[in-house]
Amino acid sequence: MSNTPLALIGYRGTGKTTVAQYLAGRLSCDWVDADVEVELRAGKSIAAIFADSGEQVFRDLESEVVAELCQRKNTVLALGGGAILRETNREAIARCSSVVWLRASAEVIASRVLGDPTTAGRRPNLTNRGGQHEIEQLLLKREPIYRACATLEVDTEHKDPAEIADEIVAAIQATS
Repeated sequence: MSNTPLALIGYRGTGKTTVAQYLAGRLSCDWVDADVEVELRAGKSIAAIFADSGEQVFRDLESEVVAELCQRKNTVLALGGGAILRETNREAIARCSSVVWLRASAEVIASRVLGDPTTAGRRPNLTNRGGQHEIEQLLLKREPIYRACATLEVDTEHKDPAEIADEIVAAIQATS
């Protein structure tokens, strides 16, 4: 593991938090979920931050967290799905040793998000419609940004988190 962190990016439901835990185990380092860090600092869920203060306040807090986390050493970062939206965040993320984009189709993401009992209480809809339509809309906007930020792309469909972590470790070792 490099002195700079390894960052996992991608839409919610692509496995960033779970894969971060597996990767940290394989790389013998720490891991942190940026969304959890934001919630801890705010003292409330992301959904509550959105409801009480709006997306701008959430994004400001997220930017502070991303800037700090990207300075850590020997850490796997699971970044929020929208962390790549701000240029300042992209600049901080670019300083990571590897930036891995975890990908999945809108259908698979929708199925995973629906199956996650914590999502409804912790994560707000980002468009009026929500659901798969929202995912498709946001992926259209975000995929070019994810691609531009990533040093490695990994498809997470039909793979368990351990397989994904192994694939990432093998790719990193092959390039170092």
